[in-house]
Amino acid sequence: MKITRIDLADTGSPMGLATKILSVEKDIPIPMPIEELARQLDVEKIAPLTTVGFEGGLLTDEDRSTGIILVNQAAPEGRRRFTIGHELGHFLIATHKPVETGKFLCSRADMTNWSLDQTNRYARMEAEANEFSGLILIPPPILRKFIPKGDPTLEHVPMIAQHFNVSKEAAARAYARYHPQEIAVVVIEDGIVKRAHKRPTFPWISVPYGKPVPRTSIFRAKDQRPRVASELSAISPEQWVDLKPGQRAELFEQMYPQQDGYALLMLWLEVEEAEEADDDRTSAQRFKDQQARWR
Repeated sequence: MKITRIDLADTGSPMGLATKILSVEKDIPIPMPIEELARQLDVEKIAPLTTVGFEGGLLTDEDRSTGIILVNQAAPEGRRRFTIGHELGHFLIATHKPVETGKFLCSRADMTNWSLDQTNRYARMEAEANEFSGLILIPPPILRKFIPKGDPTLEHVPMIAQHFNVSKEAAARAYARYHPQEIAVVVIEDGIVKRAHKRPTFPWISVPYGKPVPRTSIFRAKDQRPRVASELSAISPEQWVDLKPGQRAELFEQMYPQQDGYALLMLWLEVEEAEEADDDRTSAQRFKDQQARWR
């Protein structure tokens, strides 16, 4: 590798750092050699984390001249790789200041914090570290070339996870964010909405985090097979999203059951063009006709 921290001196944002690294390392292999990259950027070593209740940590001096990344060795490989990327983000983003001088400790909850528009400085730091890790492990230009053409489907998510050697949720987040269609992926645990990943232009998801999945959702179907993507199923858009006044759209769901009560649920929104909105069918009839289309 040729990249050094001198190359990164003029940027401190997650996107800026990832973009600069990829511009210098044009032929970097995929899966991203994240441990090699960390060492190239002055991380002295990557060691097991022994502190209970945390996924990762970073030990460094006040000047960030060097660092040691700590990782929960009991986590699956894809999650460990994400943790290394997360801690590398803390190391490279100069504005990140730990609670305890020279020592970051990051929990599992920190690793699922993706909201960059937060006023809490520490929460925002964790979100920025996640953003950097996601961008460097699944570079958007490479992902866009890898995503198969055609309609979105959760069948693509395990392919992405394997190709980039990341967790399925990291793959699902990148897929939702960079697929050309209007999609979102909802993370569900034991029937409860935990979080959602979506394109910036996807409408607001109206089911609050911590609330049950709508009763009419395909999630409630009894014949779901673990680790197998379901068929697409039409659902009334009002069950999941807030549309603009007068806007018409069709919404489809697809489920990917995982293990330990987790599942991914894809929402695919097709907003009608102006001429389609002149259709004189009632919304109920349009929804009924769309259900018949996908049977």
